[in-house]
Amino acid sequence: MQVTAHHELFTLRDLLRYAVSQFNASKLSFGHGSDNAWDEAAYLLLHTLHLPLDTLEPFLDARVLPEERERFLTLIARRMEERVPAAYLTGEAWLQGHRFVVDQRVIVPRSPISELLSDGLSPWIPDPDDVEFVLDLCTGSGCLAVLAALAFENAQVDAVDFSEHALEVADENIELSGLDGRITTHRSDLFDQLPHCEYQLILCNPPYVNNHSMEALPPEYRHEPTMALAGGEDGMDLVRRLLSAAPNFMAPQGVLILEIGNEYENFIAAFPTLEPVWLSTANTEDQILLLTREQLAS
Repeated sequence: MQVTAHHELFTLRDLLRYAVSQFNASKLSFGHGSDNAWDEAAYLLLHTLHLPLDTLEPFLDARVLPEERERFLTLIARRMEERVPAAYLTGEAWLQGHRFVVDQRVIVPRSPISELLSDGLSPWIPDPDDVEFVLDLCTGSGCLAVLAALAFENAQVDAVDFSEHALEVADENIELSGLDGRITTHRSDLFDQLPHCEYQLILCNPPYVNNHSMEALPPEYRHEPTMALAGGEDGMDLVRRLLSAAPNFMAPQGVLILEIGNEYENFIAAFPTLEPVWLSTANTEDQILLLTREQLAS
């Protein structure tokens, strides 16, 4: 695409319409913060113009400067030609109204566990003030650790990942959140290098994509770290280890919140005797489950 050939695009409305048309024609895959061409184009436009992300309407008919137009067109050209997720182009992702810095060292924050944390995991956590120790396994960018620290104001939060590169990003987000006194990062292969603690709450968004699905991933997802996505033949390689070891790190009546994405059938096949509670969010019914220490230890 020749970005210098679009001088007839004068306003935000013009640029937005053009980007949506181009995104649809390019058959992009979404799912890294937005699920459609309009939302993603609007986000990239507002970001490029340094405008608040919730104020598109007042500016739709404002004219853009030539250099602003070229900057936006260059950005959407990369989105189409390289199939890079928008978050990697902008260096940020938004989750539950909070901004997190991201790059290709971590997957793009999008876990629906974040929605449950915004409600303090009610009613499964009766009193958020009573939660003293929280563990976020496979923390990646640290987004869930930060949201957990905000939800449970009296808790110390341990954020664990095996990737040193991911922990560098997590440390940056924790510092930006102002919660670095309450969140500690650890490099550990699940629990293996983690000091013993009895957590009232363990969160985990592990690599769970099965081999067949990994082979069929759209190009956008192939920009993300493979080790943060690939879960083995049935997607349950790490989940098996997690469920086996977790009771040793859980307080009495402690709970585990686990995301398994689209692997419901594989989870049921791998753990036929478990009877988790399936937690619903705005867009999911069978992707997040809750298990108690007592269930896992039996």
